Amino acid sequence: MAKICVYGAGSIGCYIGGRLLAGGSEVSFVGRARIGDQLRRQGIMLSQYDDRRWHVPPERIDVSTDGATAAAADLVLVTVKSAATPTAAAELANVLRPGTIVVSFQNGIGNADVLRAALPQNTVLEGMVPFNVVECGPGAFHQGSAGELEIRHAPALQPFVDEFRKAGLPLTQHADMLPVQWAKLLLNLNNAINALSNRPLKEELSQRAYRICLAMAQKEALALLKRVNVRPARVTPLPATWIPRVLGVPDALFERLGRAMLTIDPLARSSMSDDLAAGRATEIDWINGEVVCLAQRLGRTAPVNERLCALVREAERCDVRPSWRGDALLAELRAAANASSARHGGN
Repeated sequence: MAKICVYGAGSIGCYIGGRLLAGGSEVSFVGRARIGDQLRRQGIMLSQYDDRRWHVPPERIDVSTDGATAAAADLVLVTVKSAATPTAAAELANVLRPGTIVVSFQNGIGNADVLRAALPQNTVLEGMVPFNVVECGPGAFHQGSAGELEIRHAPALQPFVDEFRKAGLPLTQHADMLPVQWAKLLLNLNNAINALSNRPLKEELSQRAYRICLAMAQKEALALLKRVNVRPARVTPLPATWIPRVLGVPDALFERLGRAMLTIDPLARSSMSDDLAAGRATEIDWINGEVVCLAQRLGRTAPVNERLCALVREAERCDVRPSWRGDALLAELRAAANASSARHGGN
């Protein structure tokens, strides 16, 4: 049986690894001591928005703080936060056998490139997790929204495809992952808005003012992607270019047109919101910050996403977490866009 190592036992890592374990795969975890202690005591309890549940008992859990655990793996799933990717790459470079497959199931665009540069003797693949996972108690992880795992196609990956199928996590494979990654990032631009609203995702997306904030951030990103000839993949029922228009419709109409976007557990929040609640650094630089960086490379501006980055960084430093109303946040973003337009003559 193939050996799988999840490097990064956070919410996403524990959920995917736990589902693989529940499906009969041989899985080990590398993570912080806190999570390790919980898993060894509680096992892993998994749930999904459609009320399905799984439990992996403690005796089946192999978890360590030592990256050397990955040395025996045939497949390594990297699920650490983006800021930790260089550290993960350096540690894995010291322990992985040549030929081990490495998949980056992380937010952002460039994490697989960081891993690939450090692991020239390994096949490194871009992956994408479309659904939201929250830690809802010690050893308990809940999938709050729908979607299937996406991954770059490679011949070396094929021996592992059945492991994911048995776990109920089928892999959708693509020859080119960049359009898929940007499609996911466009949706993830809502993470900052959700974090700043301090509301559950379903409640936030049910309010037009917040949706218009997201539409502004997406339109800004789509205009930049058009300039570099990247057409985001279709990972939702609607094409990526249609979503900003749908986001702006009245609430009652959005309830029908955006039904898929509202198929979310009522209590689920974005990972960025969870990070703010826990006092952790967010991944803002690898989400909205990616749009700002793309604008800079093109000699242009991305004032909406730049302002969202600044607001989240301010929230990271605040003793009292802000809870932005939709109308107030929309006014803030419009002011940033108008000020930039005045400075740059419409750029």
